[in-house]
Amino acid sequence: MNSKQLFHFHTITEYHRAAGLPKPTHPLISLVHMEDLSKPMAEDAFSMIYDFYSIAMKRVTNTKFKYGQQVQDFDEGVLFFMSPGQVFGVEIEKGNGSHKREGWMILIHPDFLWNTPLAKTIKQYEFFNYSVYEALFLSDKEETMLNTIAQSIEQEYQGNIDRFSQSVIIAQLELLLTYSERFYQRQFITRKVTSHEILSKLEDLLTHYFTSGALVEKGLPSVTYIAENLNISPGYLSSLLKSLTGQNTQQHLHNKLIELAKQKLSTTNLSVSEIAYELGFEHLQSFSKLFKTKTNFSPMEFRQSFN
Repeated sequence: MNSKQLFHFHTITEYHRAAGLPKPTHPLISLVHMEDLSKPMAEDAFSMIYDFYSIAMKRVTNTKFKYGQQVQDFDEGVLFFMSPGQVFGVEIEKGNGSHKREGWMILIHPDFLWNTPLAKTIKQYEFFNYSVYEALFLSDKEETMLNTIAQSIEQEYQGNIDRFSQSVIIAQLELLLTYSERFYQRQFITRKVTSHEILSKLEDLLTHYFTSGALVEKGLPSVTYIAENLNISPGYLSSLLKSLTGQNTQQHLHNKLIELAKQKLSTTNLSVSEIAYELGFEHLQSFSKLFKTKTNFSPMEFRQSFN
């Protein structure tokens, strides 16, 4: 296999077959134990696309995984989430000594969620849109909690399926996702060095963008543009900002823009129209409306308060 080989799995059964696993007990949901994988994980480089959701908890010793442009050490428990249609590439850098795979992966076909509340609410969990290298690093206690839930899910679908089975599994999945959301919030706070490095780079990026004339040429930068320049996903950036500042990326951008507008209104003789143009607004009304929303003053009222 070469590094460009791509596996596209339309069904969970297809994945089981390719991974050298027995046929899944249930065609729409499966818990795979990492130590049972025999084919894709044995390759040094590959890419995958699933047409189903994946929640994976990995612990692999003496091996480095390269997802995208990031190298991850999986010596501790790491949880990450994939949505249908996402692509992820893996390059395994073998270390010294043998490597041991532990953990599990829950595969959930969207059809399993049909006609349940989770069919809609699963899209509200932003970590399904994070990049794999923005994974959740678990403490031993957190890992144990999630392992217990995963085991309960496996026992339920491998038991005698009845009319309660889907509801029980959905409830367990919701519990797992809720705990994951809590643990991500903890990670934003406890991994302060990484978080603050991202915020510092964000401020530098916005300062350069706002002072380089790019606002006039290109308008306000998109969330995608900012995330790409910070080498993180848009969802992760917004979640991080929300956790640390109470604002999402768009709100943060607007507040930075208003601060710059205040500076120009109070320290220059530029007209309000000229300021709006310099800040990338095609229409004065749009600028005035945003300024009023953020400050409760019109631009002219704000300027007059300094006279």
